Amino acid sequence: MPVSEIERKQDAARSPSVPQAGLYAPQPSSFSLNVLRLAFLALLLYGAAVLLYPFSSVILWTVALSVSLYPVYDWIARRLNGRRRIAAVIVTILTLLILTIPAAWVAITLAESVAQIYERIDFSSMTLLSPPESIKTWPLIGDELYRLWAFAIDNVGDLLVKLGPQIKSLAGSFLRISAGAGLGTVSFVLAIIVMGFLLPASASILRYVNGFAHKLDPARGAHFVELAGATIRAVARGVVGISVLQAILASIGFVTAGIPQASLLTFAVLILGIVQIGAAVVIIPVIIWSWTFMNTGPAVVFTIYMLAVNSMDNILKPFLMGRGLEAPMLAILIGVVGGALTFGISGVFLGPIILTVVWTLFLAWIDEPDPV
Repeated sequence: MPVSEIERKQDAARSPSVPQAGLYAPQPSSFSLNVLRLAFLALLLYGAAVLLYPFSSVILWTVALSVSLYPVYDWIARRLNGRRRIAAVIVTILTLLILTIPAAWVAITLAESVAQIYERIDFSSMTLLSPPESIKTWPLIGDELYRLWAFAIDNVGDLLVKLGPQIKSLAGSFLRISAGAGLGTVSFVLAIIVMGFLLPASASILRYVNGFAHKLDPARGAHFVELAGATIRAVARGVVGISVLQAILASIGFVTAGIPQASLLTFAVLILGIVQIGAAVVIIPVIIWSWTFMNTGPAVVFTIYMLAVNSMDNILKPFLMGRGLEAPMLAILIGVVGGALTFGISGVFLGPIILTVVWTLFLAWIDEPDPV
């Protein structure tokens, strides 16, 4: 062995051993690292949510429209030999023409009608009609009915004056919601335009969505994505879509027949259709009104037309709603009210879709057995 090598080893033996840098340095615990990562991720998500919140209505509308109209877009693209951009332009233009014009009319006239009614509210001058004396001659109940009617006249005025501010405040809230109908219409138009740009890239978007779902649940993620899409299409076409079509046809009948406050009646038909109560609550009284104030011929035509409009949901819903995808009425009702309070008029349509999707996915997650 060379002398230099022997000397080097002797020097190393005499000198104290120095640990390598970082060999015994304290390492942060895995728990601390996870907390830091989660905190940083939460901060990023919060910042993204703050930035996207003003556009939340447009984003939700875009998702609902894209998922609902994708089968139509795909059918048109196949007929055009795969020209997907042209198909997206056609779907966008048709959606704008079919949905935007009625939505703008309802928004404008609804805001005007609600404003007029709000300005006319004066509970201090409201009174009930006096009971006719002929009621007393009715057998058994005549005297008692006359007395109750007269008692109501004496007391209802004071009651209305006391409750007037609260009732008018509630009417003011509805006025603010209806006044936001114009902004909701603008959001709807923007969503349709954004949908037109996203439809050609739908395959790539679906791949990313499936990838994210696979990260959350490798076994059932793709199934949940497919179920969410089917639920959106079922509710958008079988609940919201039918209600919108029914409201449009009803508005045509109301305007043609000269029915007063046609926009309010149209909006009532729309809401009652979405919450699954049915448009008959509005249509039947209007038909009775037509036989009182219209000639016999126009009243007959109006009655036949409105009865056909009233029954169309029972005819179309079995074809448009997916088999086994029943939308719970409570979820739809809460979605309508909560959506209106959160997003205004747009929430009336978006709320039921969102809650129904959440409810369907929750039931699928609970009912499906865990993978072995």
